[in-house]
Amino acid sequence: MYRMVDIGSKKPISRSAIARGILKLKKESIRRIIDRRVSKGDPFKVAEIAGISAAKKTWELIPLCHQIPLESVKVRFGVEKDHITCECEVKANYKTGVEMDALVGVSIALLTVWDMIKEFEKDEKGQYPEIRIESIEVVEKRKGGE
Repeated sequence: MYRMVDIGSKKPISRSAIARGILKLKKESIRRIIDRRVSKGDPFKVAEIAGISAAKKTWELIPLCHQIPLESVKVRFGVEKDHITCECEVKANYKTGVEMDALVGVSIALLTVWDMIKEFEKDEKGQYPEIRIESIEVVEKRKGGE
């Protein structure tokens, strides 16, 4: 039997979570992002909006997640020589944690960057031998005054 966890008796408290992930790319793809030479536009700006939107829809995507009234979603990017890092920070005052919302946000943000840069990642056979998403994880979770 499947069931959603009953949180009816819990009191709302401040909750936050930060999820992080890595997108490995060719150095040339990273250079194109930095130099703003991506035909679809700025991958980070589009991915930021995608990550925020996705975090807000977590309850629609993961069947047994609660619909949490999120108070803040922030998506940030960092650029390294062979990869991009993304963090999604989510905050709410609610009865259950927001780590799934942060994980969904970072996942969709990274997938959005992939979609926007994929034309530069293909090999001669149309495959993606170097691009990959790695290490999606919750790096911080807090509740109450923690």
